Amino acid sequence: MNTTRNASRGLAAFGLALIPLGLHAQSEADSDDIAVDLNPLVITATLAPRTADESLASVTLLDETTLRRQDPTGVTDLLRGQPGVDVSSNGSFGKQSSVSIRGTSNNQSLLMIDGIRLRSATDGGPAWQYLDPRMFQRAEIVRGPRGSLYGADAVGGVVQLFTHDAQEGGPHPRISAGGGSFDTQRYSAGLSGSSGGTRYSFAGSHFTTDGTPVRRGGEDMGYDNTSALARMSHTFDSGAEVGFLALRARGTTEYDESGSMATTDYMQQVAGIYGELPVTDSWSSRLTLSEARDESVNHFWGSILDTQTRTARWENTLTSGGHELIIGAEYMNDSVAGSVTGNMPWDGPYDIEERDNKAVFGQALLDFEPLAVQASLRYDDNEAYGDEITGSLALGYDINSHHTLRASYGTAFKAPTFNDLYWPGFGNPELEAETSKTVELGVRGQYVRWFWDAAIYQTDIDNLIVWQQMGQPTTNVPTTRIRGVELSVGAEVDDWTLAAAATYTDPEDRATGNRLRRRSSQSARFDVDRELGEWFLGGSWVLQGYRYEDAANTDRIGGFGLVNLRAGWQFAPLWSARLTVENAIDKEYVTTRFFDGDDYLNAGRAAFVSVHFGQ
Repeated sequence: MNTTRNASRGLAAFGLALIPLGLHAQSEADSDDIAVDLNPLVITATLAPRTADESLASVTLLDETTLRRQDPTGVTDLLRGQPGVDVSSNGSFGKQSSVSIRGTSNNQSLLMIDGIRLRSATDGGPAWQYLDPRMFQRAEIVRGPRGSLYGADAVGGVVQLFTHDAQEGGPHPRISAGGGSFDTQRYSAGLSGSSGGTRYSFAGSHFTTDGTPVRRGGEDMGYDNTSALARMSHTFDSGAEVGFLALRARGTTEYDESGSMATTDYMQQVAGIYGELPVTDSWSSRLTLSEARDESVNHFWGSILDTQTRTARWENTLTSGGHELIIGAEYMNDSVAGSVTGNMPWDGPYDIEERDNKAVFGQALLDFEPLAVQASLRYDDNEAYGDEITGSLALGYDINSHHTLRASYGTAFKAPTFNDLYWPGFGNPELEAETSKTVELGVRGQYVRWFWDAAIYQTDIDNLIVWQQMGQPTTNVPTTRIRGVELSVGAEVDDWTLAAAATYTDPEDRATGNRLRRRSSQSARFDVDRELGEWFLGGSWVLQGYRYEDAANTDRIGGFGLVNLRAGWQFAPLWSARLTVENAIDKEYVTTRFFDGDDYLNAGRAAFVSVHFGQ
């Protein structure tokens, strides 16, 4: 495909252009703050803080500056085109969206918010479209299996969103207001600070839009979202810490159902409390109790889906020199009590409305510089589909002070959802869990002002769960193979911030030789931002290859390229204004289709202006 070929050439040229800049930057060894930005601490990959090169994983961090500059209307706009990530949606602004990591499905990867898993127990995947990006401070994307750390569904990877940390002193207020195309309005406010060992962060946001048509000739499909966050913790003189988190989003989205407007009311939330105790100088223990809830009321079909996941997780961290051992246990309960699937042809409640999962796990992080070893093992026992053992082994070798070679092998599994097992007319209670094996080789170059990272991998999945035509039960497909290559580059040079990524993925059904449906095999992304005193200017270019709507690979959806532009002006202390133009070239692009063959249309050119007060 010409678009993707040109993107690959552009990425190569971009990377080569950065090399002399990086060599020049290496001489500036005193730029420690820049080095930290380009080799950030990440938590999700290993359950413990590790720099990107020490994590021995393929990771991407989207920090607070990135989120603030891009100021997207949806979380999926941040993720689209990142290494190994593919996004598809049934239109813009609150319409059903899916995130695929390394060719897996939306319910084969995890979404976590401050360590709490968020998903629908009926569908299995998270509702990305209902998350307001302004409620989060940063995002970590970990590619590759993490079943031995997080249990079911971490086949393709994990995305973790972190809410705003408390600022020192205070209280510090944050306020923003703005709007733009499609009669869109956005408001948000927050307050954070710390005093005497107590840290707090509170925030709220409201988003409303008339939306755009999702079908040619159709009417506008609106969306509104109101979100609230409360987060507080206290550290005692002994070093013990307690805290809580609560995040809720609710609203209404309109969508096209067979040519008519339909509405869904939704609510999703995460809430948790934790306590952490330093038992000794080398042993700390943490207990977290949490609940995630996903609720939707579909007024067209008369369905009510209310799922709750309650979790108790106990982690113990023991350190000795440069080595670290984490051992723990987890209890999880999924419930769909009171849910009904709606009107004909699938009227009725679920045959079984609750299940629990018990697990124990352990991880060793060993440092024998220049060799690092990470090994983990987990046992899960689920009353609905039996037990599973997952594990991983990663080896890292520092070739020199700037280059780290890594190799890993990991297993994971995907749990059948309540829909897979019990949806009336479709569910199959005899389904087996999907299991996977992944091998990966990677290398990272880390310098003062720039980095690059490359990885190749293969994932083999047994018993892939596939929904069939109406009247036929869900079934397991014997074998699926996914191969891929990922490349990312980033640099901080003078007042420039540069980033580029390219991905090739080959998700193949081994029985037919066809590509898995709705997966693009090629993508690229380029982000450029420039500070100009009180101003900043920037833009993103995202390219996506073609995909197939059907498993037979006869219904092809073309690729596309998107250009997003942004600018900001700090016109007074603590005051700034921002302008974003999404899809600046007004590209008509499609990632999914209706069952009748019509395209789900995404929004064309959209401009938004906002004014902000606070840090």
